[in-house]
Amino acid sequence: MAHEKIIVFFDLETTGLDTAVCDIIQLAAVCEERVFNVYTLPRRALTESAAQVTGFRLTSDGLLLRGKPVETTPLFEALTSFIAFLRSFRRPVLLAAHNAKRFDAPVLTRVLQHYSLTQEFQQVVSGFLDTFLLSKNLYSYVPSHSQEYLVQYFLGKSYNAHNAVEDAKMLKELFKAWRPSTHDIFRFTYRVF
Repeated sequence: MAHEKIIVFFDLETTGLDTAVCDIIQLAAVCEERVFNVYTLPRRALTESAAQVTGFRLTSDGLLLRGKPVETTPLFEALTSFIAFLRSFRRPVLLAAHNAKRFDAPVLTRVLQHYSLTQEFQQVVSGFLDTFLLSKNLYSYVPSHSQEYLVQYFLGKSYNAHNAVEDAKMLKELFKAWRPSTHDIFRFTYRVF
């Protein structure tokens, strides 16, 4: 169908797990062969656990990833270029993330609201798909539904988890392997605003 939605797999790395206050450090998205990736300088310090899990450190020199400096983009610019990336697909986009409902979507929508970009975002994004909830429903017998475990279980791979680009790429591969029905996709898709 020509009007079928495009699914864009995305992931955020943040300064912590509190969706009400954490800052975005990395925003990445993958669709077909196209990759979007941007790093931003957070205003708040990373929690110790976030620094350990992601490998990001904030220093007086800027943002470091595993000890190497990364080029950062102001958050407003990062968000507007993300919206432009999504708009380039020229049809409504469904944003898929592992744990979208409880984490990625609330953080992203809070930041979009802060910068008054909600309307622009809604023009290109029709909703969010939570692949964590999808996996729990389709594969309730799997002992863990962490993305890392699912990638190992279904694809027989390990990867550089907690890097937003790698997480988004692996989520795309997982989704392809699962081949969920349109009905199942619809059941775990929701609007945030």
